[in-house]
Amino acid sequence: MTTPIKPLPEEVDRWIMWARWLRWADAGAAWLGLWGVLVSMPGIFSAGQAVVLSIALVGFGFLTRQIRLHWRPVSAWVGLMVSRGLRAGDRAWYVRSQRADLVLVTARHGVRLVIAPSDVDGDEVLSVRRTRVLLLPADRARTAAE
Repeated sequence: MTTPIKPLPEEVDRWIMWARWLRWADAGAAWLGLWGVLVSMPGIFSAGQAVVLSIALVGFGFLTRQIRLHWRPVSAWVGLMVSRGLRAGDRAWYVRSQRADLVLVTARHGVRLVIAPSDVDGDEVLSVRRTRVLLLPADRARTAAE
């Protein structure tokens, strides 16, 4: 008989949902910034033209992987705030858009964390930037679920 799969804590499920919304907030910040720059150019674009052009530029940025990877003002700030208390030896939830995995933090270097996921070889680790991923402290998520 196989062991039943434990469900994720509620807080982790909420963060999986919020990860998608945070990326939309990043796109909204990009649109608002582009619109502001285009409107501030005197006599070149009207407000309506600036709206259409900024939407088109954000759409182009969405298709360009490098821009999508590096433009994360909202989700980066949230990622830094949520993971600020993580230290080496802590367990954390590595939250992605569709799933979350329990990992062990093995080192911390400023905004970089070295994590050891349970699904890779024992000597393999990942170095991640806290501005690009969501890492939730596992003890906080566990106590919220209990």
